[in-house]
Amino acid sequence: MSVKVLVPTALQKFTNNQATLEGKGSTITELLDSLEQSCPGIKSRLCDESGQLRRFLNLYVNSEDIRFLDGPATPLKDGDEVSIVPAVAGG
Repeated sequence: MSVKVLVPTALQKFTNNQATLEGKGSTITELLDSLEQSCPGIKSRLCDESGQLRRFLNLYVNSEDIRFLDGPATPLKDGDEVSIVPAVAGG
């Protein structure tokens, strides 16, 4: 199963400057493990020490925020597109 992953510029130093990756996994958690194998160091930027997704990141599966789906257990299927989007704050 192949999933397209859109990587923000700030994380592309871990992906050899690639903005798009192909990953594998039946859930977001499995996908992140797959990305770590192909791009060492990226998972520590996405997850905290306990393995939870960092609060300042938003992940979307086909434009749906995983916070409103099943979080890291959100199921993936072949051809899905996952976007990693850093949260932006300001005032």
